[in-house]
Amino acid sequence: MNSIAWLLLAVFLPVVCGIVILFLPGTPKRNQLIGVSLLSLAVSMLCAFAVVLGGETKVCLLRFGGSLEVYFHVDGLGKVFAVVITLVWLMAGIFSCEYMKHEKEEKRYFGFYVLAYGILMALCFSGNLVTYYMFYEMMTLMTFPLIMHNKSREAIMAGLKYLFYSLCGAYMALFGIYFLNRYANTLNFVPGGGGLAADGHTTLILVVVFLMILGFGVKAGMFPMHAWLPTAHPVAPAPASAVLSGLVVKMGVLGIIRVIFYVTGPDVIRGTWVQTAWLTLSLITVFMGSMLAYREKVMKKRLAYSTVSQVSYILFGLALLNPEAMTGSLLHVVFHACIKSCLFLSAGAIIYKTGKTHVDELNGIGKEMPLTIWCYTFASLALVGIPPASGFISKWYLAGGALESGIAVFSWLGPVILLISALLTAGYLLPIAIRGFLPGADYDYAGLKKKEPSGFMVVPLLVLAGCSVFLGVFPNPLTQYLNGVIQTLF
Repeated sequence: MNSIAWLLLAVFLPVVCGIVILFLPGTPKRNQLIGVSLLSLAVSMLCAFAVVLGGETKVCLLRFGGSLEVYFHVDGLGKVFAVVITLVWLMAGIFSCEYMKHEKEEKRYFGFYVLAYGILMALCFSGNLVTYYMFYEMMTLMTFPLIMHNKSREAIMAGLKYLFYSLCGAYMALFGIYFLNRYANTLNFVPGGGGLAADGHTTLILVVVFLMILGFGVKAGMFPMHAWLPTAHPVAPAPASAVLSGLVVKMGVLGIIRVIFYVTGPDVIRGTWVQTAWLTLSLITVFMGSMLAYREKVMKKRLAYSTVSQVSYILFGLALLNPEAMTGSLLHVVFHACIKSCLFLSAGAIIYKTGKTHVDELNGIGKEMPLTIWCYTFASLALVGIPPASGFISKWYLAGGALESGIAVFSWLGPVILLISALLTAGYLLPIAIRGFLPGADYDYAGLKKKEPSGFMVVPLLVLAGCSVFLGVFPNPLTQYLNGVIQTLF
């Protein structure tokens, strides 16, 4: 089979399979439903890996008005995102096989879960802004049911809030696409940017680019449009929270990268008020998210605020507009996806086995679920940035890129805030592990009961926790690959 066929299968096979699952007549047996879902994902993921292992591939699906195209192009950056999405999506899918036992409407959940994977593959392999925007909107609509899955009033309101914020952001991005279609030389993704033909319209272009950063920044949880995250995560099933927090938010990051580094070019905003505003908003979000997470008592909501903070580490590195900081940002895309998905799945395992949702209830949880809490602990150490775990590597590059940038105030303020955020991260993650393994003298050891979940839940935790550490111990292959991609952008 040629590369175009693999690409089309990687995108559209899970979409078709997801639709088939949703419209299966009656209520299929649970084992059959899980078998069909996992088989659909497995085959789709093999197609995606065939695309990743192949060379650059281009295919035009539709053409509008002679100039606008729905166009796929496989490039180095898209391959990185596709591999990360595939790994985490598979692990969360396996976890769902056990976790969703206590949730209703499993057919709807697995249908949308499989379908959404195809949409994310389309985003990774989009060749221009029109294609990216079209599938970006589809992603919002396909992940919306995952948030409001249990149909409680709280879940429905959270889903509507997610939809409202996402559409507001998407419309800002669409507004920008209108103007870039007029002033950009091309909407196709060209490494380093295709350039602008906007003499005399500099102010307009800067406003447009800033609105697009804000628009895609909504999905990434950047202040001031971050509030959907801590509302949506506590009500969604844990595996849905894992992929939302680890992957879906990264599609906002990918959108910003495509606009700045593949359409306009970074020099358009370098040294302007747009770069200053972007740096300011990202650092505000880093600090604010960490502080709110530190104060939060509901575990999944604490992890959601953590995502608000950690994704803005990535945005800060991108806003510095230099290769070293961008290396840190792209490394953090990969590392955070594994780490945060592991943390959310750990929280899900705790909720599934004990029903406990608040941090204050978790004294001694390490005695009851030692394997789960060890996975949580290793992922926490990685997120804090304790060497040699993966988070240390990405934060090292981010701090080094900030110091190298020479940008007034931000060159030193950035590393300071990243350090403060790391301390706050330790403050809101590690006490759970400490009290979990060392509950104190008043803990009832006589009533201790092991509550470790089944292999369907433990294996994904082990894989993701292992990746969180392994990628920090052996970062060079990934770093070298990313540097090769980044060299084409500057």
